[in-house]
Amino acid sequence: MARHTGPKAKLVRKFGENIFGNPKFDKVLSNKPYGPGQHGAGRKRVSDYGTQLKEKQKLKIMYGLFERQFRNLFKKADRMRGITGENLLQLLERRLDNTVYRLGFANSRAQARQLVSHRHFTVNGKSVNIPSYTLKPGDIVAVKQQSKKMDVFHNALRIRKSNPYEWIEVEKANLSGTFVKIPERSEIPVNVNEQLIVELYSK
Repeated sequence: MARHTGPKAKLVRKFGENIFGNPKFDKVLSNKPYGPGQHGAGRKRVSDYGTQLKEKQKLKIMYGLFERQFRNLFKKADRMRGITGENLLQLLERRLDNTVYRLGFANSRAQARQLVSHRHFTVNGKSVNIPSYTLKPGDIVAVKQQSKKMDVFHNALRIRKSNPYEWIEVEKANLSGTFVKIPERSEIPVNVNEQLIVELYSK
């Protein structure tokens, strides 16, 4: 399955939560708190496989990954020490585009991915345009000097009034932030059962 390019509001209603992180979808959920389509408000029986698949699709779409990217990331998580599901979430959180979003420099991961691709950010002073770049504790992410006057960053920071994440530090005045540590599972605000994804890929 390729990256979704259709109506995002339908996906938000399908999963029953604002998986894209864009504030505009909060209103969609409040106005239509049920699934899309003619039978969206009805109850549907879902198999175990269907439940597992839905969790995988939700997480993959949430972070904006292609199927091959997601599968390769899962394989990497499976090779690491520790719990595979937690490793997967930590690898997703360590992506540069996700960290740009978490820092408040973008209103969504999709916007963050585009800004990274257009070379508006540096990591430890070096230009990086790879959204999937994996950050390490201590890495400093900053908006390039020539990009600091762009309204997109200041508008995003006005919406994000505080930093609710314990594993990053934000310096709004300098438009920079530090990836302090790899977050624990309890710190990652993602409403997903990662164990179901592990079970799906283990079949």
